[in-house]
Amino acid sequence: MTRSLFGTDGVRGRANAHPMTPEIALRLGQAAGVHFRRGGHRHRVVIGKDTRLSGYMLEQAMTAGFLSAGVDVFLLGPIPTPGVGMLTKSLRADAGVMISASHNPFNDNGIKLFGPDGYKLSDEAETAIEAMMDQPPDLVDAPRLGRAKRIDDGLGRYIENAKGSFPRALRLDGLKVVVDCANGAAYRTAPMVLWELGAEVIPVGVAPNGVNINERCGSTYPLTCAETVLAHGADVGLALDGDADRLIVVDETGTVVDGDQIMALIAERWRRDGVLKGDALVSTVMSNLGLERRLDEIGVRLLRTKVGDRYVVEAMRRGNYNLGGEQSGHIVMSDHATTGDGLLAGLQVLAALVEDGKPASETCKRFEPLPQVLKNVRYAAGQAPLELGAVQAAIAAGEARLEGSGRVLIRKSGTEPLIRVMAEGEDAGLVEAVVDDICAAVSEAAQAA
Repeated sequence: MTRSLFGTDGVRGRANAHPMTPEIALRLGQAAGVHFRRGGHRHRVVIGKDTRLSGYMLEQAMTAGFLSAGVDVFLLGPIPTPGVGMLTKSLRADAGVMISASHNPFNDNGIKLFGPDGYKLSDEAETAIEAMMDQPPDLVDAPRLGRAKRIDDGLGRYIENAKGSFPRALRLDGLKVVVDCANGAAYRTAPMVLWELGAEVIPVGVAPNGVNINERCGSTYPLTCAETVLAHGADVGLALDGDADRLIVVDETGTVVDGDQIMALIAERWRRDGVLKGDALVSTVMSNLGLERRLDEIGVRLLRTKVGDRYVVEAMRRGNYNLGGEQSGHIVMSDHATTGDGLLAGLQVLAALVEDGKPASETCKRFEPLPQVLKNVRYAAGQAPLELGAVQAAIAAGEARLEGSGRVLIRKSGTEPLIRVMAEGEDAGLVEAVVDDICAAVSEAAQAA
């Protein structure tokens, strides 16, 4: 079956427009409820969300869908995505749901599904659920309808789990930390965890109003975090996204540290301590060649997957690796969480700062990245510009120009009608020229179609 609803990270789109409508959410809840309705026990699902205005609408619609399928619903309210994964397993639920569009603006929303093990669903499971949505729903009779209730201690459980990932012998006393919660799901949890571990906390983006999530704040707009670090003379800044599953760090000089540097830092420390399983790090094709070279120097393999933290996690599980992530800041530490967790990654960075006793600008700079350029070209629905000969020729020419000194990566976005063109190499000017030439070919093809 061809997937039309699920993308690289669940279902996502503009709120109150297809596919993010109450009707679709209802049908998705019904189909997912039937899919997970196995065995003779009382079935349950946990539902969390971020702080978007549309979260109320989708939460209620999905709740109705699950209840009509005979599944009880535990409502968590605003909570980080990794908290949903953790609580799905902890509460022995049959499934988990996170209602969030992650780093997107408030007028978008999304739905991510988790299995009973707390991990995001595979492509095969999502495809099966999508197929069920095309069939009449298998509704239960009145006595078997599900029940819904609020879970009040969900945040407390997540907070204790996060603190448990921090080295027991360390404290954050004397460390001044800016934490930008993007007016999103971690607006209460992240500042509390850092304060309870001893840090002097300067919170930013902790006043959600339903429409300001990710607005000029958070990991996709680290300028706010950087300005706050400089204004307060902070030691470091941690910028999360709307559902708190990714992290971008800002050092004491206001310089942004991306996910590649964070992964390199954690990998080095874990290998030193003998806890890096398989002496490997799993990342995506987007990670910088500089990361790969640095890992090779310390005897750590870089295993690449296609873009999407779900695919990183799947590769980690297949190979029994415990560290992976993305350049964008999804850092997955499977000893502590089932998906990317920005707060847990931030705690690893803070532990390194405490142990090293050096400024963040020294501790967090693990390698010199190669020049890398990424540009997007929009195309109309129904077009397939990458299949045209002129575009293929431009890509081949770019690869030939970078052969031996870099690489080219072309891919379609999984959430928007965009072609993403990336190249990296030793020569910054050549990299820029290669990307521009390919983008021009794609743009011309899209306009001519």
